Amino acid sequence: MNRNTLPLRSRLAWGDYCKAPRRLELAIGVFDIFKIGIGPSSSHTVGPMRAARMFAKAVLSSLNPVHLERVVVELYASLGATGKGHGTDTAVMLGLAGHDPETVEIDRVDAMLQEIRDTRSIRLLGEHPLAFDAQRDIPFHAFKALPFHPNGMRCLAYGADGTVLLERVYYSVGGGFVVQGDTEGKAGVVPPTLPDMAELPMPFHSGEDLLRLCSEHGCSIADVMRHNERHWRPDHETSAGLQRIWSAMQSCVERGCRSTGVLPGPFKVRRRAPELLQKLDARGGRGNADPLLVMDYVNLYALAVNEENAAGGRVVTAPTNGAAGIIPAVLHYYTEFIDANSPKGVEDFLLTAAAIGILYKKNASISGAEVGCQGEVGVACSMAAGALCAVLGGTPKQVENAAEIGMEHHLGLTCDPVGGLVQIPCIERNAIASVKAINAARMALNGDGVHAVSLDQVIKTMRDTGADMLSKYKETSQGGLAVNIVEC
Repeated sequence: MNRNTLPLRSRLAWGDYCKAPRRLELAIGVFDIFKIGIGPSSSHTVGPMRAARMFAKAVLSSLNPVHLERVVVELYASLGATGKGHGTDTAVMLGLAGHDPETVEIDRVDAMLQEIRDTRSIRLLGEHPLAFDAQRDIPFHAFKALPFHPNGMRCLAYGADGTVLLERVYYSVGGGFVVQGDTEGKAGVVPPTLPDMAELPMPFHSGEDLLRLCSEHGCSIADVMRHNERHWRPDHETSAGLQRIWSAMQSCVERGCRSTGVLPGPFKVRRRAPELLQKLDARGGRGNADPLLVMDYVNLYALAVNEENAAGGRVVTAPTNGAAGIIPAVLHYYTEFIDANSPKGVEDFLLTAAAIGILYKKNASISGAEVGCQGEVGVACSMAAGALCAVLGGTPKQVENAAEIGMEHHLGLTCDPVGGLVQIPCIERNAIASVKAINAARMALNGDGVHAVSLDQVIKTMRDTGADMLSKYKETSQGGLAVNIVEC
């Protein structure tokens, strides 16, 4: 089978698809799990921006611009229901204009968007000018869905006579991953940049596979990942990339700790990280004798990241934007409070976390629109717990145990953002999950790795729970806290 057209599923009903055993057969590496992007959402901002940019490229490469009159991007289901609060329409405009989530100039975003609105025009890929009215050309279909995934986009290019010159369907499946498909449910990964998983030197599809590889080769989970990453690049390039990811996480925390004011949206949610940092400094900082001081700092790191994300700042999907604060918070805990920390430890942390994230991506989901917040915050907690356990000296079995604990106690967690904004309860949820991840790692380290529920079993349970969950609890803002908090 040609890797460019490798299908992700047959034509199954979405609920049956979620319940059926599945594998995402294309290889996933550490830099697919950790990607630098912008807030507030990997599935509703980063993915749609990438998809819109892909469509703009397809339009200009396959059509004569002279015949092009108009482009329309239709947003369906979860994108249609919460896209306004998640900035999906603005992401689409930026993508059509040729901007990429990793490199777009954050400080110029508002001005660029205002120019598009004021001139009622857009330059596809920054080149071809086209009349464009965001309200008309980005319709939201909250109660309609495309068949493959709740985060569906239908992109159309029209000629002067109203004829559809080009049509593309994209799905934003979580963590910034984009899938191209059609309106009948066929889909394939886009872009096909990675080889089949079987081509990797140490392929794994399950936690059991990971433990077997570690046992056979006498190595750690991070070593397995590092060995596979060599398939694409030498070790020094992987190390440089990991340090770049860590630097981006640190910068995000720093910005979040100094940025004051309120977050965008009608609720005027106040940024708390700067005030919390001031209180900690006033109490003597890390020199304070409070035995639970470390918890305050972990909360600080998580709040700082997710407030930056909610404000549309630069963050690292880890593995999603809605859960972007957990990995940085726990990694800051490692570097700030563990004396034996090291640059290699940071890399091992990220590699181990990525291996765990790959298992969820391949065998379940990291999309809140698909399985609820257990697929975002729950997965990030599981990744952070296993990674921390590893760098604190845990065996592969203890790491697997820590990752399992991290998810087991997030099963059934709903995604019910108030007002469709990645603020309430998302920001606090990251802080709570960060502390839970540290506790999970410590529990596993105090055990021998033997436990009743395996990581593979808890991943399957999470997938099945997500399939059974009512759609109103899956990033539609139609249930839970989203309907019990009245907008003032």
